Amino acid sequence: MSNNMLEGELGPEFGSFQNLTTLRLSYNYFKGGIPSHLFKLKSLRVLDLSDNTLKGGLSVEVGKLLNLESLILSANFLSGKLPEEIGKLTKLRELLLQNNKFSSGVPSSTANLKNLETLDLSHNSFSMQIPASIGTLPNITAVDLSNNKFTGPIPSSMQNMSKLVILRLHNNKLVGKIPTWLFNFTSLDTLFIGGKGNGLTWNNKAKFIPNYSLKFLSLISCNISGQFPEWISSQKRLIYLDLSQNNIEGRYPDFLIGGKFQIIYLSENKLTGLIPPLLIESANLLVLDLSRNNFYGELPENIGNAKKIGYLSLSENNISGQIPMSIFKIDTLIYPDLSTNRLFGDNLPLFGDKSMLHTLDLSYNNFSGNIPINFPKGIRHLYLCGNKFSGNLPWYWTRLVDLRVLDFHGNNITGKLQDTLPQNQALEALILRNNSLEGYIPSNIYNLTSLRILDLSCNNLTRSLPQEMTNLPIMMETHQIPTLFPTSHSILAIDRDFTYRDLVVTWKKSFQGLAFHNFDTYTLLDVSHNKISGEIPSSLGNLKALKLFNISHNRISGHIPVSFGDLQNIESLDLSHNEISGSIPQSLVKLKQVSVLDLSNNRLTGKIPVGSQMDTMTEFGNNAGLCGMQIGVTCPEDIRPSKEKEKDDEDGKNSWFLWEGTWVGFPFGFFSSIVIMGYFLDFLRLFKLW
Repeated sequence: MSNNMLEGELGPEFGSFQNLTTLRLSYNYFKGGIPSHLFKLKSLRVLDLSDNTLKGGLSVEVGKLLNLESLILSANFLSGKLPEEIGKLTKLRELLLQNNKFSSGVPSSTANLKNLETLDLSHNSFSMQIPASIGTLPNITAVDLSNNKFTGPIPSSMQNMSKLVILRLHNNKLVGKIPTWLFNFTSLDTLFIGGKGNGLTWNNKAKFIPNYSLKFLSLISCNISGQFPEWISSQKRLIYLDLSQNNIEGRYPDFLIGGKFQIIYLSENKLTGLIPPLLIESANLLVLDLSRNNFYGELPENIGNAKKIGYLSLSENNISGQIPMSIFKIDTLIYPDLSTNRLFGDNLPLFGDKSMLHTLDLSYNNFSGNIPINFPKGIRHLYLCGNKFSGNLPWYWTRLVDLRVLDFHGNNITGKLQDTLPQNQALEALILRNNSLEGYIPSNIYNLTSLRILDLSCNNLTRSLPQEMTNLPIMMETHQIPTLFPTSHSILAIDRDFTYRDLVVTWKKSFQGLAFHNFDTYTLLDVSHNKISGEIPSSLGNLKALKLFNISHNRISGHIPVSFGDLQNIESLDLSHNEISGSIPQSLVKLKQVSVLDLSNNRLTGKIPVGSQMDTMTEFGNNAGLCGMQIGVTCPEDIRPSKEKEKDDEDGKNSWFLWEGTWVGFPFGFFSSIVIMGYFLDFLRLFKLW
């Protein structure tokens, strides 16, 4: 019953088959918890509930399935501790619990599973130390504890697993020296240790030759320094090698050229020299990542002779010259990343429509000339930022119907935006920041129905914000819409994703990279540093999924719409350096997620609203008419009269006639005195006494 698109909860009818030995319900849509009636199937040998949406914990009743040989619960949302009762399943040969949310430690009772051959607890939240009892399982051949939170050293008891073929401990928080007994196994085929978050250290002085011949080896971030470990040259069966994020020095070794190698990751080391031409022509090579090293010189002219390569990353080196035109001959090329080098030229290679090109990253080089248009229709991610391209955006790009990301910031693009805005309905990110675009944001922007990131900042755009901007569906929806981007590809095989470039945008007032693997959580609209005028459309409050909105440094007038209080997911709102007037609407108090609010350098007046996040905001400067506790300016309506003033006022009420008389009598007496004085002076002049 696997892969039948069944849904709902696992009903009681499943518990009525007392003689059932195999129950496979994988790849369906079952939800809820694992029902207790399944644990009454005493004859069950195989229970496979993988790839559903089951939640909750694993009941202690699992210990009743005494005949169980395979327990497969992977790829669900199961959580909590594993019960000690799991140790009662002494006939168990296969325990697959990967890709769940299990936590805490591994039960010590697993030492009772003497028939266990495969243990996969990867991609959970298991913590504490790896139990020493795991080394007492005599028949174990595969152990995968990767991508958890295990701490402490690798237990020495694991060296007793004499039949071990696969050992994967990477991406944990393990510490200590990498034990040399790891190289005493005779049947080991796959060894993955190290990885992000680990504190393991390689013994660079150790000299040994392993007793096994590996096919898959990963030692990411294991503090390997100096020259390449010599023992790797003895591994003639290697097809997968990952030594990235170490401190390996020297030139690219000859023993890594040719052979059976299919996948090689050597990024983030200190390798230097030229890219070996023979490496490119390796018959079996599918993936080559030499990024973040110190390679220099030009790309090999024979790069077009690559037979099968799909992912080629040479980014962040010192490679110079032009891209050889022969590169377009590589029919298998899916993702070339040549970013952050010193490449130049105004004539990029021609990639035909039959090309498999999926992503092209040429950012941060010195390419110039007109914007190229020679890209295959199937391209999805195009990064050409940080170069010297010029001219208008080509309308041709609209025919790139699968284009998801277009990042062209930091070039010399000119022309009118309304004439050249791409109309790709699949486009999710359009970044044209820091160019010389003119014109205005056209009303047909609503055609970009998948758009979630729009950055047009630092250009010369004019006119007002179009009402149609409020009809961008992705920015209106508050639920998470899965991105259409693949995070991995079949050529990558084992636990490794493409390293897509982070999208660099102004996020919360600083340049930050939006992580590609979390791309579907971002929604951003930035048109700052232009010449946009007019009022803010009140309908922008409909963009309830918007997380960042920046219209600063423009010429926008009018009032802040009351509807902005409906931007329930907004984290950063920047309206500064405009000509906005009126009061700050009380509705902004409803913005519970906001951490950056900048309303400075406008013409706002009145009291700053108080309550919720508004009490912590301080960016209100250069608004002469504002008052409020946030800026330390007391509002007139908040001034309370003192007791002395109240007494004076009371006295004033009791003797009003006295003050009234004074103010009436004073002017009368004053003017009377002037008149009398005038007559007196005339009298003196008559007798020449004055």
